[in-house]
Amino acid sequence: MIYTQNSPALLTIGLSMLGIWYTSDTGLLNPVFEYLSRSTSYPYMDELKTLPFYFGLIAAITGCWHWLGTHRQGHFDYYSSTIAGGMMILFITMLIRWFIAPYVEFIGTDLGKIGNTGKYIHELLGLNYVVLGIVTGIIVVNVFKIPEWAKNGIRLSRLGLKTGVILLGALYSAAELKNLGGLSIIMIGFFVLGSVGIVLWIGSRRNIPNSMGGVLSAGMGVCGVSATVAVAPVVQAKPVEIAYTIGTILLWGVGCMFIFPIIGHLLGMSYVQFGAWAGTGILNSAQVAGAALAFQPDGIETLMVAEIFNITRVLILPVIVLWLAVWYVKKEGTATTEVNIGRVVVTKFPVFVLGFILMFALSTTGIFAPSNHYKGKYFGNTPEQGFKQENLLNNAQTGLLNAEIHRIDRTSHRTALERLIENGKIMSIDDDNAVRSIINAKTLSAEAIAILKAAHEAVRHSSKKIAAFRDWITWLFAFGLVGLGMQITVSSMKQAGGEPAIIGGIVGFFKATLSLVVVVLFIGETV
Repeated sequence: MIYTQNSPALLTIGLSMLGIWYTSDTGLLNPVFEYLSRSTSYPYMDELKTLPFYFGLIAAITGCWHWLGTHRQGHFDYYSSTIAGGMMILFITMLIRWFIAPYVEFIGTDLGKIGNTGKYIHELLGLNYVVLGIVTGIIVVNVFKIPEWAKNGIRLSRLGLKTGVILLGALYSAAELKNLGGLSIIMIGFFVLGSVGIVLWIGSRRNIPNSMGGVLSAGMGVCGVSATVAVAPVVQAKPVEIAYTIGTILLWGVGCMFIFPIIGHLLGMSYVQFGAWAGTGILNSAQVAGAALAFQPDGIETLMVAEIFNITRVLILPVIVLWLAVWYVKKEGTATTEVNIGRVVVTKFPVFVLGFILMFALSTTGIFAPSNHYKGKYFGNTPEQGFKQENLLNNAQTGLLNAEIHRIDRTSHRTALERLIENGKIMSIDDDNAVRSIINAKTLSAEAIAILKAAHEAVRHSSKKIAAFRDWITWLFAFGLVGLGMQITVSSMKQAGGEPAIIGGIVGFFKATLSLVVVVLFIGETV
């Protein structure tokens, strides 16, 4: 079969991208940008002057070959056919990020803030480029259908998401991963084991087959589709039972992906709180990423927290596979000697987790930034390390801090603030940590907190490699989530059978609600 289609579609996409680049670079679109940004600085100008040019050039050249060339069956033909669908996803992502999302924000701002929430409707509903991209993908696949020339490329979105998770490993510091990892082990351990146990318990009382109960418990308890596929041979699940489980995960996860950010904004959750909740309460890796970026589209701090929890769940997968294997043998009374459990774990274990661990290991060596970096930034308060002398606090700023220092009760925090006042800059990592704690405590005036934030930002610098990683991660996830939307069909969600859907709904609601309570009560703004 020949997969690469003789179609002008890819050439058309490439020329359209080049058109966006040309009109942006020459200033023809400046009135549009000024309108969307209300005459302030439009945030995406750097992207508009580079990305559409390079990708448009690639798409146009490849598109000419797709349309006019002769294609033969083979591996090269199959892989080259993915370019058109991938470029279609990327083009839709560009339009939404650069034009549609800013326009939705423009309209939402004009409508004013909603009640006493203090938020505009687009903020409350999370109508940013991430959510709008997922919704656009859902509309495309269910209303317009995916054209034949693009079908192979749609699968590239999964690669984008997995690659984004791998690159995230470079943005964690050892201390941060230690704190988040310890917290995630406690929460994930409790909720994963609890969810698996509850599904098995309810399933036994509703008399569903043991194979159905086993595969559903893994999917609802651990990590969605990956766990379902890994456990299926161990509990001898039938294809229809796997389909029911995946349909249940998809049905529940899609709802959570949109509802979680709204609840998070209403409750005023911090990025640590929401990341912990999303990583615990949502099932599938892609859905976790979608909710995290919908909650914080202009940064990746929430995503970083959520993915640590998500990866912790994946790391528990071997334990769950072994548990369900023993459980199934006891229930069925027969030994499944034809299933090599160790081989199942090795072959079905998600490779992207190993990539994440490798990137973190490289990060700790200082290959991307000094090993004590925090959120992808490292401490440097000398000119040689990137500190700018104009960032020293002036007399008015130190005077304001000196007038409010009596509000600080903790001795270590007061000492750090005294050194800041004396030197006009933060002097050490410990002092920087103390200053961030003072900022989070909000005991000083808004003016004083603004001064402290500026002092913190003056000594935290992103390396060029880390800054590049952050940009790539943003685009990889945006690309992947638009593609994810194109894989959410009404028919696939209908695959959730009656009993699996009921059991999955009960357990999913229990896990999401209880984890929200735990997060709100016991997890603060930082860890």
